[in-house]
Amino acid sequence: MNTRIKEKITEIKWGEWSLIALFISVLSGLLVAFQYDPATPLYSASSLDVLVPFGDSFRALHFYSSQLFFLFSLVHLWAILDRATTYSQWQWLRLTATLPIALLILFTGYVLRGDSTGSSAGLIAENIITAIPFIGKSLNGVLFSITDDGMKRVYINHVIGLEIGWGLLAWEHLRRYRTSFSAHPLLTAIIILCCLLPAAPFEPEKLGLFHIQGPWFFLGLQELLRFLPPLLAGVLFPSTLLIALFALQPPRRFSPHIRTFIIIWLGLYALLTTVALYR
Repeated sequence: MNTRIKEKITEIKWGEWSLIALFISVLSGLLVAFQYDPATPLYSASSLDVLVPFGDSFRALHFYSSQLFFLFSLVHLWAILDRATTYSQWQWLRLTATLPIALLILFTGYVLRGDSTGSSAGLIAENIITAIPFIGKSLNGVLFSITDDGMKRVYINHVIGLEIGWGLLAWEHLRRYRTSFSAHPLLTAIIILCCLLPAAPFEPEKLGLFHIQGPWFFLGLQELLRFLPPLLAGVLFPSTLLIALFALQPPRRFSPHIRTFIIIWLGLYALLTTVALYR
């Protein structure tokens, strides 16, 4: 039964689905970025919903299509895992490296909103990165530097820097998955419709609010930070999953053990996320 389900799932062209979501995210993101001013992040994000015609629709389309792109990419990775033997070790390393960069692009999008969630997430990220010995401050200067430069560095990385890095890593693989909106008209329509219906989240400052929940993919890490120092919870713990993904490419002698570790890691993270949701 499980084999049949996996066969059905692998028959879906998840790579093309993720590209369609990416195209929609980029196109809607260009419209949102045109109206965004990193010098006034909170006002820019709120004025998109209130003052710009259809601004709330474009922001919602950009927000949810970006989430779908990342989720489709994860399923695509799982679906092609058995065919990963066709890639060299260096090719596999580049492909798996696109996942944390894509996640970082999503995260910087949350930070750029400048609302209660975005501001708190940005400060937490700075504390985590600066906790890295020797290179922490320099790395923070490259990625965030919110304390010194506001949202300028985050904006540049979200719009240009991280996208270029992701594209360079994925370019060789992208040539295998060329697609267009005309090849998936129904999927395109469904994504646009589903992304336009719910409003994109925006949480202005509220008096008396002491607990703020971060992005959905950040909740488990946020919960772990309650018990462990930033270096352990924010750097070493997620790094173990990334290292496992790098080493997962079959055929490897320890591939079954690595898969077991990844399943346990994801289960633990799901548990931490659930606890954080109910706080």
